[in-house]
Amino acid sequence: MTTAAKDPVLARNRRARFEYFILEALEAGLELVGTEVRSLREGHSQLTDAYVRIERGEAWLLGVHIQPYSHGNRHNHDPARPRRLLLHRREIDHLAGAVRQPGVTLVPLDLHLRRNRVKCEIGVAKGKRQVDKRQAIAAAEARRDMQRALRRHVVGGSVGR
Repeated sequence: MTTAAKDPVLARNRRARFEYFILEALEAGLELVGTEVRSLREGHSQLTDAYVRIERGEAWLLGVHIQPYSHGNRHNHDPARPRRLLLHRREIDHLAGAVRQPGVTLVPLDLHLRRNRVKCEIGVAKGKRQVDKRQAIAAAEARRDMQRALRRHVVGGSVGR
């Protein structure tokens, strides 16, 4: 399931789609404290080195850094603490089975709001080789060149005269 256009994205892991093939994605809730939610709404989070681990039948989001809330007090949260993901039992079992395959891992793709609840989109991912990354870069450059050429043609050209 992907995030809808109306759901505001709080943080995005752009490296994940470059480093991995995303085989499957699903949405999970996050167990957060109040100051974490406020800090996320301000946009103070980082997902770059984050990953998901299944331990003792629970899914945990590790490596996410959420800065302490700017107007918080001594009860502010620990920025790098592990956060539990809220999933159904069969979803956790499905993810645990997927991770047992060689080369497959779980990575967070983004944090977003859905009906005022913070959700995490998790991707079941398989690592890309260097050749695959080069192909992705070449495709992105070709796409940019086409957009540039179209923009130059429409803006600077004599279209419709």
